[in-house]
Amino acid sequence: MPELRVKEIVRLLGRHDVRYVLIGGMAAVTHGSPLVTQDVDICHSRDRANLMRVAEALSEVHAELRGAPVGLPFRLDTETLQRGDSFTFTTDLGAIDILGTPAGSTGYDDLSRTADVYKLFGRRVLVASVDDLIRMKRAAGRPKDLLALEELGALREELDRG
Repeated sequence: MPELRVKEIVRLLGRHDVRYVLIGGMAAVTHGSPLVTQDVDICHSRDRANLMRVAEALSEVHAELRGAPVGLPFRLDTETLQRGDSFTFTTDLGAIDILGTPAGSTGYDDLSRTADVYKLFGRRVLVASVDDLIRMKRAAGRPKDLLALEELGALREELDRG
C-alpha cells in the first residue's frame, strides 16, 4: 500500500471542491491527539454534485476498493457512490475511507454544524469536533474505537482546561 500522503489528499479534495468533514484518527491528530492512523477518513456530503466531485478526485489518484478481490468489477462514479454509504479505497496517495453516514451521526450536515475549521496545507478544512469524534467512536464500538475513546476523553479534558 502506498505511503499515506495527507497533505496531497487534502489538496486533492480542495482542488475538486469536495464538501467533507475530516473524521477518524486524522481528525483526532489535528486536534492534538497522539493517535496513529494509517488512513484519511472523511464524511462527505451526499448531494449529487458533491458525489460527482468525490468520484473525479478519487479517479485522479487511481482509487481501488481496498480488500476487494482482484478483478472485481467496480465503477467509480456518482451512481455507485450514491448506492453505497461507505467505501474504503487504496489510492496513489494512501488509504482514503469515505463515509456518508458515520456511526453515531446522521452524516455531513450533522457533523459540519459543529465541526472546527482548520487551515491545513493551505486549505480550509472542516474537522469533526472532539465531542463528535467521541460520539462516533462510542457508536462504532469496535475494540480499536473503544481504545481511542480513552485518548479522546483525555484530549477533551485537556481542551476544557484550556
